[in-house]
Amino acid sequence: MKDIQRVSPVVFKATPLKTEKRNNWEVVMEYSGEGEGPYLVDLSHKPRFDFQDADLAARKPFGIRIPEIYGGSALENGVLANRMNRTQVSLYCIDGQDNTVIPDEPGFTDVTESTMFVALIGKEVFSICEKLTALDFLDPQRKTPFLFQGPFSHVPCQMVTLSRDGDSSGIVLTCSRGYGRDMIHAVINAGEEFNLKPAGENRFTKWIKSL
Repeated sequence: MKDIQRVSPVVFKATPLKTEKRNNWEVVMEYSGEGEGPYLVDLSHKPRFDFQDADLAARKPFGIRIPEIYGGSALENGVLANRMNRTQVSLYCIDGQDNTVIPDEPGFTDVTESTMFVALIGKEVFSICEKLTALDFLDPQRKTPFLFQGPFSHVPCQMVTLSRDGDSSGIVLTCSRGYGRDMIHAVINAGEEFNLKPAGENRFTKWIKSL
């Protein structure tokens, strides 16, 4: 029996040095010439779900709390929960758990293969972002982590600021996979003056564990 090959919508013009086969995804752990940062990391293989319920306050998907404030995010047990509106939360399994499957209960939609998912990491991240969106990732009124829903390079996206701490700054971003090629092109171009490079998952894992 032949395995189904799952293909990321993200393509980098870089040479993989280390890869892993994981849950039918070819995951790049390290690229040649990653440099000293900032980094752009493909996380499209990480499981992601939308969850809807009329009474979100009474629910704990994956055993984690849902932020009460719209636009609020919480990272707990390796799952990033992002409150989108009164009835909806997005859930990103970002720390391990690559084999997480959709819970067998109403309200969940698996959006992993219908979206792209990347991380931007490094102290110049917000200088890159301000070239692509008018959203203020450095708003002092907002406490990390927090969610933005809006345009990034003219594409409707979800963007979560996880850190604004100098070299450890970083965001994760997701949008429809159909925009993958153009989105990566726009981000790489915007980050060229800051020496932005594609990086493998090892960079993301090291970063997320440091937060």
